[in-house]
Amino acid sequence: MATTDTTVVISGGGPAGMMLGLLLGRAGIDVTVLEKHGDFLRDFRGDTVHASTIRLLDELGLGEKFRELPQSRMGNLEMPDRTGTMVTLGDFGSLPKPYDYVAMMPQWDLLTFLAEAAAEEPSFTLRMNTETTGLLKEGKKAVGVRYRTAQGVEGHIRADLTISCEGRQSTLRRVSGLTLREFPVPYDTWWFRLPRHAYEQGEVARLLPKIQGDEILMTLFRADYYQLAYLTHKGYDARLRTEGVERFRARIGRLRPEFADRLNAIASMDEVHLLDVKMNRLRHWFTDGLLCIGDAAHAMTPVGGVGINLAIQDAVATARLLADPLRRANVTTADLARVQARRERPARIVQAAQRAMQRVMFVPAFEGRRSGPPGAFLFLGRHVPALRRMPARFIAYGPRPEHAPDYARR
Repeated sequence: MATTDTTVVISGGGPAGMMLGLLLGRAGIDVTVLEKHGDFLRDFRGDTVHASTIRLLDELGLGEKFRELPQSRMGNLEMPDRTGTMVTLGDFGSLPKPYDYVAMMPQWDLLTFLAEAAAEEPSFTLRMNTETTGLLKEGKKAVGVRYRTAQGVEGHIRADLTISCEGRQSTLRRVSGLTLREFPVPYDTWWFRLPRHAYEQGEVARLLPKIQGDEILMTLFRADYYQLAYLTHKGYDARLRTEGVERFRARIGRLRPEFADRLNAIASMDEVHLLDVKMNRLRHWFTDGLLCIGDAAHAMTPVGGVGINLAIQDAVATARLLADPLRRANVTTADLARVQARRERPARIVQAAQRAMQRVMFVPAFEGRRSGPPGAFLFLGRHVPALRRMPARFIAYGPRPEHAPDYARR
């Protein structure tokens, strides 16, 4: 069984893992990122690149190349009133330029971009088709990971520090024994696509919600297709699949009758992808030799698309706080605790906001008490323009946005 050594091994090549690998590589620290897939091409991952991340890329000297990638700007946060008239609740254009928007681009393009930038650093290694299968331990200390390649080859990577960026299904978190606190979520989300005709109107990256009884349909305008999220009661997946694709098409047609001419594009329920929505948070993000960040430490709901932003901000704080201890080969649990102390409060704030949104909009809808957002939200959106800046900034930057470490700037 092959064994290699590195200073840091990162499990998971998502936004947090790739950003952290890039930053540690620029610090001159030996870092290896393990990604179990052979590429980044997965549908229905979060495709938002937030203003705080765009600013970070500018600080890293990557902003100009990033802006050359195909992308669009997300439209303002809007909700329909009872007549169907859209009311702006979050105005991204009110934010200071040039970071007055959230970019929309396929996540695989962002990850490929970060991987190519990181590959320029001699101390960075990316191993695709390599799945983390377990944790190496000496006594109670984590000293690396076990892995298996797509060809079935197994091996070990020993490291001074192991970091889980594996997302909400983290293997390393599960085997570490860290305690996870779950918060109730009343809904799940089913993602799918429908074709968009060339003549159809609507700004690319616009998000259009439709709320009707205990069903919600979020429609995201893309250049040549619509990306849709259907929300209803948690645990309904088996019921929807038993009902079959015809019944599911009828559900979507009732919510958006204008899509009736293309619902046959949903050929089977295999094209409808379940997201088991969770909200949770680790009590402790670390043990000796192991740190969890991003969704591995705090899973968010899809509301606001802010999970990606938080994960990247976690990565930046981790790189800034741990670069010096890693150079000294002396990372302690006190160092890991500083990362959690820095990033736990932003995670708590975002989860509190998402739980409040559930209470005032989702739960009343699913219980049949109200369909749509509270009237007070719509009134303030219409009549107090200054308040539109607050939701926009919360989504675009999040609480406590991070800046690139000095050593990583170009």
